[in-house]
Amino acid sequence: MNTTNKKQRKTDPPASPPASPESRKTGRCRAGNGQQTRDGIIIVDKESGPSSFRIVKKIKNLIKVKKAGHAGTLDPFATGILVVLLNQGTKLSHFFMSQDKVYKASLRLGVETDTQDLTGRIINNKDIGSLTYKTIKHKALQLIGTIKQVPPSYSAIHHNGKRAYELARSGIAIDLQPRDVRVDYINILSVDLPTVWFEVGCSSGTYIRTLAADLGRSLGIGAHLTSLRRIKSGPFHVDDALTLIQIAQQLSNNTIDEVIIPLRNALKGMMEVEIPDKLARKIRKGYQPNWGELSLENILSFNSNDYLKAVTGEGLVAILKEDKNGYNIIRVFT
Repeated sequence: MNTTNKKQRKTDPPASPPASPESRKTGRCRAGNGQQTRDGIIIVDKESGPSSFRIVKKIKNLIKVKKAGHAGTLDPFATGILVVLLNQGTKLSHFFMSQDKVYKASLRLGVETDTQDLTGRIINNKDIGSLTYKTIKHKALQLIGTIKQVPPSYSAIHHNGKRAYELARSGIAIDLQPRDVRVDYINILSVDLPTVWFEVGCSSGTYIRTLAADLGRSLGIGAHLTSLRRIKSGPFHVDDALTLIQIAQQLSNNTIDEVIIPLRNALKGMMEVEIPDKLARKIRKGYQPNWGELSLENILSFNSNDYLKAVTGEGLVAILKEDKNGYNIIRVFT
């Protein structure tokens, strides 16, 4: 059912000030302080240079939303998909952070840096000899699968309450523990020594610069990452992302709402169930629904390890997860 319940429209009190017909349709209206109540996500094609935090801040100021965040940082020199979360979209961060990623990158063989990328200080330099494409590909294949990866010292991981890169910049040595990551594939796209271009499909939390350094180390000559572009994050492809200039153009043309993905549509692939307005209001007040209150015929393929979207009309009400008594509310959207 894709229309709002008529009874709800009659009994719900009007907003103050009243929203325009278009605002009522989209669920997006202007707040009293000039900030927008737009909820959802926008897929950004990040440029090289600014940090992910700065990109989010620019979009927050451009679109004039109350809250904004991102779902997975990119290093300043990196480009590509940055999932930016707007207002209640920030509640979806956990779900996007855990999605698989695809990157295109390049590395330089024979040179190691303290950051494992082109921004660092050179700490080792070796002759690369006469390496072949076949040898490089063979070593790359050994990095595929579930592997142990030690995060780089210059990373955003917390260590004793501080970011690892803050400690590293202060000259404080830290011992980061290896963790499991999954590398689905590494395709060597081309080789022009000392540069190697490659594509990686991997789990969330995989450091591509560490992967490049590990490949160089396995070849016995070291390496560091020289470029990085995230081309896919979960179901989103960089071809569908917008640059900051394009976002500004959408605002200028008053078409920005057309490129903001609503909450209901943001989590592609997640099972959903339509619920009546009365149950939606109860859930939004903290009520935990039981088995009998959901239309089970709509979720026959639901796995107990999966999340479930509860929706009404065009709106996302909550994200639930099954337990033995019914469903636990993971996130609620007002």
